[in-house]
Amino acid sequence: MIMIFAVLPIVRRAGICCNEMQADKKKAKQVRKKTRPPAAETPAKMDIRSVARLANVSIATVSRTINRVSTVNPKTAKRVWEVIEKLNYFPNTQARSLVSGRSRLLGLMVSEITNPFFPELIQGFEDIAVEHGYEILISSTNYDPRRMSLCIRRMLERRAEGVAVMTFGVEKPLLEQFAERKVPLVFVDEGPDRPGISLLRVDYHHGIRQGVQHLAALGHRDIAFISGPKGLHSAQSRLAAFLRSLEECGIDADPEWIVEGDHTMEGGIEAMDRLLKARQRPTAVMCSNDMTAIGVLHTLYRAGLRVPDDLSVIGFDDIHIAQVTIPPLTTIQMSCFELARAAVTALRAHVEEGGEPKRNYKIPTHLVVRESTGYPRGTMLHLGKRGGKAKSAPVVAGIEARTREES
Repeated sequence: MIMIFAVLPIVRRAGICCNEMQADKKKAKQVRKKTRPPAAETPAKMDIRSVARLANVSIATVSRTINRVSTVNPKTAKRVWEVIEKLNYFPNTQARSLVSGRSRLLGLMVSEITNPFFPELIQGFEDIAVEHGYEILISSTNYDPRRMSLCIRRMLERRAEGVAVMTFGVEKPLLEQFAERKVPLVFVDEGPDRPGISLLRVDYHHGIRQGVQHLAALGHRDIAFISGPKGLHSAQSRLAAFLRSLEECGIDADPEWIVEGDHTMEGGIEAMDRLLKARQRPTAVMCSNDMTAIGVLHTLYRAGLRVPDDLSVIGFDDIHIAQVTIPPLTTIQMSCFELARAAVTALRAHVEEGGEPKRNYKIPTHLVVRESTGYPRGTMLHLGKRGGKAKSAPVVAGIEARTREES
């Protein structure tokens, strides 16, 4: 008993020491907590409130800055954007749409994406749209009416503010769905004559006339043409421009040398096979697009014919791959960038300016000479034999000079 009572004071003193140590630790922890810098916010926690706090502005100011409202002071807007960039903050576009009532989304409908022309067009459309604070929604119809209906539905569900229709065969009932919701539309060459629609009118004749004159100046008189599908308005416009240009140069069109294609490489292969079986082979071929021309080059290579020594070839569009075909393709350039810029400009005019803006936008074309065109074999002999079917070289040169003046 005596030993137990002797130990108790020691235990009490030990307990007191432990309590004091715990208290000291607690105080030290509180001090560290007060002096510790605030933890960096994780991306998951970052929101418009974080931006407003660090930029020392209201949430409303941040919202107006993000939506590029012009009434925000430029210095304030700059400070807000610096914080947004520092935080690597990404605004919630869906929330912005709900607040502002605008999706800032532009739609682009194309026929297909396997043809290199359309990816180049899409790239230009996106670059220009993003530059002006818009996003884009792309739909490919693949020439399928049912898929076209689904494409239009997607555009409406996502609240596209305007749609560029770079395809054909859109039926009237489907277009009415856009009209009912007052969605502005842009078409190539032709479209409904009603408010809210702009047209990109391609000047096919200017570039194709340059191409025909170029061939005529080299001495070609036997010129074939591979068109696009008969039901495609742009393909028929190119054929009409070709026939008119032949007439201007005094060259007769041979119906046997007018062959329908389908704007694909395979279509070009098949069409050139048919031309090679004609009673008389042409000395030059113009194509309704570059993919057709690439098919033509392939067929001529397989047939053991050299371009341009045995036959000259001209395409249309001037896609990037035209620069690296063998030989590099002479073609009519219809700038994808100009087409895309005009489409975005027209849609923005409808969306931002209101009223009834400009309806028609002209898209220029011009000849780009590379290495797939040259003098036909026996040029001087043929010039004499064709007689009245061709104008003299001075006349052709005069036409080319007038064309350069018009450009």
